[in-house]
Amino acid sequence: MADENVKKQKITYEGLKKLEDELQDLKVNKRKQVADKIKEARELGDLSENAEYDAAKDEQRDIEARIGEIEKILKNVEVVDEDEVDLSKVSIGCRIKLKDLEFDDVLEFKIVGSTEANSLKGKISNESPVGKAIEGKMVGDVVEVETHEGFIKYEILEIQRSNI
Repeated sequence: MADENVKKQKITYEGLKKLEDELQDLKVNKRKQVADKIKEARELGDLSENAEYDAAKDEQRDIEARIGEIEKILKNVEVVDEDEVDLSKVSIGCRIKLKDLEFDDVLEFKIVGSTEANSLKGKISNESPVGKAIEGKMVGDVVEVETHEGFIKYEILEIQRSNI
């Protein structure tokens, strides 16, 4: 029975596809690979001192844990259609340009759900400090974000479709 109190995690189609692909790979390929490793390790004899067997069992446990984690995420997602994103305000699925008012730097990010966040690829979560501060804001708005180094002021310069 699903828990109605659980908050749906928002995710883009790109993020959904990535999770589904990973789940498929884990179930079809990785499970078979680790089963083969376990079989080979068993054939080596005494399992009590068999490092290959222990390593394969650890890998199997990690694969099953990740499968469970992905399945749990997929049961509780709300997919955001990036083609229908309201570009009048910042929301998941849009690409934004921010200006750091102190250093005069222009930053560009895609706003995604927390499961897709990857700052190295320019994807920030709507639940991150910056994401929370700018969500629902419009072009021209100035927001103040609290960080571990103090407050940073950003001006929202542009909101556009992320698939441009």
